[in-house]
Amino acid sequence: MDLFVSDLHLAEDRPDISARFEAFLHHQAPEARRLFILGDLFEAWLGDDDETPLAAWVASALHSLSQQGVALFFMRGNRDFLLGCDYATRCHMRLLPDPCVMTVQSAPTLLMHGDLLCTDDLAYQAFRRQTRDSAWQAQFLGLPLNARRTFAEKARETSKSYQSQVANSITDVNPESVRRTLQQFGVDRLIHGHTHRPARHLTALSDGRQAERIVLGDWYHQRSQLAVSRDGIALLPS
Repeated sequence: MDLFVSDLHLAEDRPDISARFEAFLHHQAPEARRLFILGDLFEAWLGDDDETPLAAWVASALHSLSQQGVALFFMRGNRDFLLGCDYATRCHMRLLPDPCVMTVQSAPTLLMHGDLLCTDDLAYQAFRRQTRDSAWQAQFLGLPLNARRTFAEKARETSKSYQSQVANSITDVNPESVRRTLQQFGVDRLIHGHTHRPARHLTALSDGRQAERIVLGDWYHQRSQLAVSRDGIALLPS
């Protein structure tokens, strides 16, 4: 069985979500062959040198899970895009590019965080291009931690204000972008998070095929997870 999660948004001031994650790692995750975390594991990630108690606990917990034989994979999200190789190594998880194709129960499956599909949100896409630039990242990571924290706090406040003003349709995926992406990679299944709108959708492709898009939910109020096994696909809670 393969398990998929995203958008936990772990933070020091959200112990309830950490408790959900701990229960998941103890009960559901050990039953999996592979665990895929498709971004936004953390509410914010300021660099691998930001040694917080939460980061230390997560690294220890994931390392312990890997020692139980579960292969761990991580894809950076829009909140933790600065998570690097050093921390991934501590967790014993493999970093995945966004997007990437993995074989899931014999089917080529496209994995994404999901923000690349929100092409109607022009302001966010411009911010994403800026912050994914290697020169920008090197400059940011060279700042003192206090300066990085100040920047992250301001960015979160700006994001909250923006989200409250923009239409929900703008922050959701663009259907044509979904269709083009599925056709570009030649797959019939896409799994992503980011939008916090858990559901299963069918997308008609130009050659008449139907492709499935599975959206993972966030962890603010539940333990959203996708299980893919020989018995089928289960998006929980349903």
